[in-house]
Amino acid sequence: MKRPSTPKKDIYKYFIRIETRWNDNDSYGHVNNAIYHEYMDTVVNNFLIEHKITNSSESSPIGFVVSNSCTYFRPVKYPDTLNIGLRIIKIGKSSVTYDVGIFKNNESEASARGTYVHVYVDKKMKKPICISNKMENKLNKIRSLSN
Repeated sequence: MKRPSTPKKDIYKYFIRIETRWNDNDSYGHVNNAIYHEYMDTVVNNFLIEHKITNSSESSPIGFVVSNSCTYFRPVKYPDTLNIGLRIIKIGKSSVTYDVGIFKNNESEASARGTYVHVYVDKKMKKPICISNKMENKLNKIRSLSN
């Protein structure tokens, strides 16, 4: 299996900063792999809330994570400042595929890269719904037309 190339910061459209915490480190002296998935969940949901794509109202769709993965290029640890980049690589009928880059301190090459797939569902029925034009327009703000 061919190892994916290390992404550069400039391909991402939206960023948040996260300070690593002491308890993020594992016994090997770097951030535990499970924590990277928390970082991905945080950047995706920050974007969705900030752009009013999801909210606490009954009519707002919710995204169920149906798939996620992470490729690690170099470790991060406490204390590091992470710049978590987000872009969308695919919008389907009811799903969105996100690409997340995790950048340590001020580095331009990612320390890790993840994919994160949401299927949007009706909050009450928990059944997939079509992504509305309004929602798609908001998601297109960080959509990448090339990988």
